[in-house]
Amino acid sequence: MAVVVPFESPQATIDRLVALVASDMERVNSTILSRTGSEVTMIPEVANHLISSGGKRLRPMLTLAMAQISRYQGDGHIKLAAAVEFMHTATLLHDDVVDESDMRRGKPAARKVWGNEASVLVGDFLLGQAFRMMVEVGNLRALEILSNAAAVIAEGEVMQLAAAKNTATTEDEYLAVIRGKTAELFAAACEVGPVLADRPKADLAACRSFGMNLGIAFQLVDDALDYGGKAAKLGKNTGDDFREGKITLPVVLSFRRGNAEERSFWTRALEQGDASDSELEQAIALMNKHRALEDTVKRAQHYGAMARDALALYPSSPMKTALEETVDFCIARAH
Repeated sequence: MAVVVPFESPQATIDRLVALVASDMERVNSTILSRTGSEVTMIPEVANHLISSGGKRLRPMLTLAMAQISRYQGDGHIKLAAAVEFMHTATLLHDDVVDESDMRRGKPAARKVWGNEASVLVGDFLLGQAFRMMVEVGNLRALEILSNAAAVIAEGEVMQLAAAKNTATTEDEYLAVIRGKTAELFAAACEVGPVLADRPKADLAACRSFGMNLGIAFQLVDDALDYGGKAAKLGKNTGDDFREGKITLPVVLSFRRGNAEERSFWTRALEQGDASDSELEQAIALMNKHRALEDTVKRAQHYGAMARDALALYPSSPMKTALEETVDFCIARAH
C-alpha cells in the first residue's frame, strides 16, 4: 500500500549540478574503475555490481562542486571524490549484511549473490582503497576530515543497531543516529573541497553546514519514502524499514502521538520482526492518522532550508544555483 506524501515541486532536478561537474566526474569514474581492479577476481565483481548499479553519485559530485565553488585549481578533488564514493559503497555493502537486505538499487544485494562474508570483505577493501587515495592527495586536513567521518559513520550505524526495535527512542536520539550514519559523509564530502583550496574557516564551516543539513534532509525523505514511496524509485521494497524493526522518524512520531493501544501495536510489530503486509498497512494508516509522514517531510524541508542558508556566504553563480536545486531535488524525490 502506498500513500501520497506532499513533497516539493516534481520539476526539481540535479541536471545543472551534473552538467557543471561532468568533466571532473568522468575522471572520477575512471579513477573508481581503476581502483576496483584486483587480481582477486571476486573483488571487482562484487564492487562493480554495486558501483555500476546506477547510483546518482551525489556525494562525490558534492565534493567536486565545493572544490569548484572554492576555485580550487589542482587535481586532488578527483581522488577525494572517488574516495568519498568508495566510503559510501563500503557502508552500503556492510549495511546490507547488518540489515539482511535482499535488494539494493533495484538489484539483488551483493550479499544475496556472493554471500555476507564477501560483501563485508569487499567493503573493507574499498575502505582501504579510499584511504590510500586520501594519502596520495597529501592534504593532512582532508585526510583528518574523511577519516573522522569513517569513524562517525560506524558510530552512527552502531547507534542505529542499539536503537533497533526500541520504541522509547526519542526524536533527538534518532536525529543523532542519522547525523552519524548519513549526514556526516555528506558534510565531509562538502568540506574537503574548500580545504583543498585553502579557503578561510568561514568557507569550511559553510560547506560543512550545507552538507550536514542536506544529509539530514536526504535521510528524512528516505524515511518517509519507505512508507509512502514506490519500490522502483526506492531501489528496495517499500516497508523494508518496518519489517527490519528499524526505528525511523515516522515511527517515533506515530508512537509518541498514539494512544496505548496504538503504542502496543508498534511495540509488538517492531519487536517480532518480519511484519506482515496487513501490519504494514496498519502502520501506514497510523502514520497518516498522526500526520507522521507529512511532518517528517516538513522536518526535511526545515533542514533543506538550513542547507540553502549555509550557501548565503557565496555570491550568485551557476554552481550556487545548482547546489540550491540539489536541495530541492533531495526533498522532491518522491516524484
